[in-house]
Amino acid sequence: MSLPHWEETPADLPAAIREVKAALRRQIAASGRTVEEVFAVVERTIAAEVAEINAARSRGETIWPVISYDDIEAGTVSAADVARLRKRGCLVVRGHFERSQALGWDAGIVQYVENNNFFSDYRGPGDDFFGSVGSKPEIYPIYWSRAQMEARQSDRMARVQTFLNSQWKHTSEGVQWFDPSRDSLYPDRIRRRPEGADSAGLGTHLDPGTLDLWMTEAYQQAFRHLFNGDVEKYDPWDAAYRTSGPQYPGSTMCSAFRTFQGWTALSDMAHDQGVLHTVPIPGAMAYLMLRPLLSDVPDDEMCGVTVNQVFPATDKWHGLLLEALAGIPDVQAGDSVWWHCDMIHSVAPVQDQKGWGNVMYIPAAPWCPRNETYAATVREAFLSGSSPSDFPAEHYEREWPDRFTEADLNETGRRGLGLA
Repeated sequence: MSLPHWEETPADLPAAIREVKAALRRQIAASGRTVEEVFAVVERTIAAEVAEINAARSRGETIWPVISYDDIEAGTVSAADVARLRKRGCLVVRGHFERSQALGWDAGIVQYVENNNFFSDYRGPGDDFFGSVGSKPEIYPIYWSRAQMEARQSDRMARVQTFLNSQWKHTSEGVQWFDPSRDSLYPDRIRRRPEGADSAGLGTHLDPGTLDLWMTEAYQQAFRHLFNGDVEKYDPWDAAYRTSGPQYPGSTMCSAFRTFQGWTALSDMAHDQGVLHTVPIPGAMAYLMLRPLLSDVPDDEMCGVTVNQVFPATDKWHGLLLEALAGIPDVQAGDSVWWHCDMIHSVAPVQDQKGWGNVMYIPAAPWCPRNETYAATVREAFLSGSSPSDFPAEHYEREWPDRFTEADLNETGRRGLGLA
């Protein structure tokens, strides 16, 4: 059954929502099952995982898997650790970089911004989303420092990204959707939260897209098993159809396909100091995508999802999922933290933070048609010192003489920018 689809943001969003929801309900009904029956299958599965996570938490167990970088490099990660990673969809890599290296990068970032009068020139948050944390600044709109680029193009980063990309089914439906051994270089910002800071954190949300997840042809195919009533076949690790389709533009969009979102710690952080939390259930996307089709949701609404905002996860519509929200363990500078691109996540609020909370955001974004297209815009931004097109057009670094240059790229960096 052909579904209506909009490859660009519909002019009349409520009408488009009504149309696609009606079509999705008809398609599910054609399978011989009702939406309610299909959702009940998903809900039972999710409820069992939530109960398992809460039981582990009550026993004092760490919910997040932890794997050492040395095991990834040596190829000695155990089958049990791989299974736990795939079950939870998130990971802390211990010792990804030497602690001294990470602390040196942190100091280098401070020197970089101070040398270029960033604090006197800072104009305030460039977007409403990270502006909510109350930073002055907490999120630095800086992309091309030596520290960030050295980390992005390092062999140690490439090994971890390949390991994570390889957890996905990158060939299916007779197509190779991405190359797990080659990452595109996706530039993102820096967070530096000082000791003693108060931060409002970030509410529960997810980042793979918004209404385009239901309304574009590629994503309708990516979630085909949810939308044709065959939910038992849904695989959150199958990249089919995710690597070429469009995303509706907005202030919080990501033009790249990321297998995992991630950051690298530039300071030590205790688990109770305003850290990242996730709902560690990769299959929760099935719940999120089907929930708007139930009869208690108005026909012109998608459980609060709309364009130009992040995809929210709320107690009103997703209370069962949020019961499983789990924070990272203590991390040291040089550890890295990763979570499946579909996963609900948040940053806990903190008052009078103990110690610094500094990270640089570096995801796993394997080479694929979608990422190759975005890499062309990244190259232009890199060469001119501009803010990448996924981010507010702040462009602080254009005239900074000490930013990372093309001559500083190694082979991994050149490949990640599509220059080799």
